[in-house]
Amino acid sequence: MAHQDQMHRYLFENHAVRGELVTVSDTWQEIISGHDYPQPVQQVLGELLVATSLLTATLKFDGDITVQLQGDGPLALAVINGNNRQEMRGVARLQGDIAEGSSLKEMVGNGYLVITISPLEGERYQGVVGLEGETLAECLEDYFMRSEQLPTRLFIRTGENAGKPGAGGILLQVLPAEDADPEDFNHLATLTETIETEELLGLPANDVLWRLYHQEEVTVYDPQGVRFHCTCSQERCGEVLRTLPEEEVDQILSEDGKIDMHCDYCGSHYIFDAVDIAAIRKDSTAGNDQVH
Repeated sequence: MAHQDQMHRYLFENHAVRGELVTVSDTWQEIISGHDYPQPVQQVLGELLVATSLLTATLKFDGDITVQLQGDGPLALAVINGNNRQEMRGVARLQGDIAEGSSLKEMVGNGYLVITISPLEGERYQGVVGLEGETLAECLEDYFMRSEQLPTRLFIRTGENAGKPGAGGILLQVLPAEDADPEDFNHLATLTETIETEELLGLPANDVLWRLYHQEEVTVYDPQGVRFHCTCSQERCGEVLRTLPEEEVDQILSEDGKIDMHCDYCGSHYIFDAVDIAAIRKDSTAGNDQVH
């Protein structure tokens, strides 16, 4: 089956409101495959993935974005990394048992939602909000209200599509610097809230938008693909090893005969033996000679 994950931006012609619709089912499956996450953790990662994609599309920037939940509950960390090309990866770390049907608060405990934006040019930005809402969508709406003062609604849906995990969502936001009628925004939000999970995950975006807003004039822009992409590599792992004390590296080599570096995000293993380590150190020394 062809990769179907897509982000669609749209604009209401008669209201100062913009929207985004995204489906990320394939990307979500790649993030949770190879991990034995409990079902509630899988769902949180799916919701975070939808939220990160929608957030990325609201920002006019080239660079990276990280959206993470962290707290003192059994789910210590859930994080999605993405960029302006809608390339996504994610991982969760557990520090206790998570019961079936656990809520967001039961999993994270006293926690925070941390959003970090790292543009290729310009200042790095980090926003932190306490987990005061019952759902991730409510927490993000709170974030938008505090950071951008823009009325924003998120509608996140996870479930099954064609027998596989499916996730998608819609974001509505008042356009900045325009006088939007709050009644218009509430009306559009009420319409959007009626979206069924099966419709969002199973129908083409234009059909979904027609079902929701057939009495409105809506301009839909060309879609952007969303995909799983991990940034790990042999070279990056080598850079990490270069920063470690040589005695520490040598001790692992003498005990195990090799160094096995594992990527939590995609499950890849990068193996370094004594010859590889010697080459890394030689490159490092050569680089230092050139600097001087």
